[in-house]
Formats: sequence, structure tokens, C-alpha cells
Amino acid sequence: MSRKRTFFSILLLAALLLTVVACSPNAASPGAAQTAGEGGITVVGTGEAFGPPDTAEVQLGAETFAPTVAEATSQNEALVEAIMAALAEQGIESRDIRTSNYSLWAEQIYGERGPEGIAGYRVSNLVTVTIRDINAVGAVIGAVTEAGANNIHGISFRVADPAALEDEARAAAIANARARAESLAELSGVTLGEIVNISEVITQPGIPLVRGMGGAMDAAAEASISAGELGYSVQVQVTFAIQ
Repeated sequence: MSRKRTFFSILLLAALLLTVVACSPNAASPGAAQTAGEGGITVVGTGEAFGPPDTAEVQLGAETFAPTVAEATSQNEALVEAIMAALAEQGIESRDIRTSNYSLWAEQIYGERGPEGIAGYRVSNLVTVTIRDINAVGAVIGAVTEAGANNIHGISFRVADPAALEDEARAAAIANARARAESLAELSGVTLGEIVNISEVITQPGIPLVRGMGGAMDAAAEASISAGELGYSVQVQVTFAIQ
């Protein structure tokens, strides 16, 4: 009899527990709507914004060759002084000129058995110049060429303050994310809710996109330079609630 009473007591307790769970207001029904805390739709949106650059950087300088180090160095210094004077005449301030490379090396004479002596010495002096008036790029390059610059390369363009373009790209990225999420919601037969999480996807330091850049340099007069447009691309990851 003791075992039977124990068994019936366990059955009664189990029945009471099932009744409490079934009557609880927090018990989820099979067809309950999904809340933001239970999941959502996560997408990555991409946005771009383009605008004209307002600043340019160019590497330029002089390379000389002479039989002795003294001659090569002296000739190079004379050319660099003339280049600096030309830059000053074009309104380039000293704070916008920095040395980017200076090198001196001996050039060997080679014969059938290898090096046979030194032919002379070559000196190269390059500076990086920041041009803050984008319309003056051609005139600056033309002026330094006439002053004796024989090494010009590495022209690049940028926007001094890209904040406005970045904001425009972010807005486009969020709009793109919403469009993607709405498409997924429609295909899935659910209703898109509010944004519950958003973050910007950081990959690497912003490298501006270049569009429509071209042009050729005319060493005899002003250089013909086309700056084109620069753009910034932004990606955002957005999670939307679903209903």
C-alpha cells in the first residue's frame, strides 16, 4: 500500500505542474510572433558618394650625374634651389614641401669580367609637394619643369575634409541595407520592423575611389592634368526586427 500511495502522489504532482504551465500567461503558443529579442533580419548595405578633389600631391625633383661626388651634388643642389624658387613663385608654402627621397650612388663600368671601375656618380633629390589649389596643379608642374625638374611622378588627388562625402555614403549605405532587408522580408512572408542594431563595417583606412581621372603632361608648357572625381565607399551592417 505504501508504494501505491507514493505512485499516486507523484502522478498528482505531475498533473498539477502541467496545469500551472498550461495556464501561465507567459507560455508561448506555436504561432507566436517573433520579437526583436528573438531574432531578425541582418544585412550589409553599401553606399558611395563622389565629389571633386580639392588638394593634390606630387613628387618631383632633380637627378644629376657627374664624374665626381662633389660635381654631382653641386649640380643637384643648384637644380633643387631653382625648383624651390619656382614653387615659391607659384604660391607653394614651405610647410607644403617635404623631402621624400635623397640618394647618391656610384655607377659602375662593366666589362666581360665584371666591374671595371666607376663611370660617375648619380644624385637624386625628390620632394613631395602639397598643392592646395586644385586648379594650379598644371601651372605648378609646368613651372618646376622649366626650372629644371627632370623627375616628376606620383600625382595623387584627395579631398581635404571628406566628412561630408562620408556622411552621404553612410546615408546611401543605410538606404541600401533597408532595401535589401525589405526584399528578404517580402520573400520570407514577414513584416520588417524597426532597426535593433547597426554598425559600420571597418575594413581598412579609407582609400578614396577614383572616377574619370586622366590627362597628359606637357613638359614644354603647363601640364594638362585631369583630377576627375573622388568617392568614398561605406558599408554598414544592420539588423531589423521582424513581425
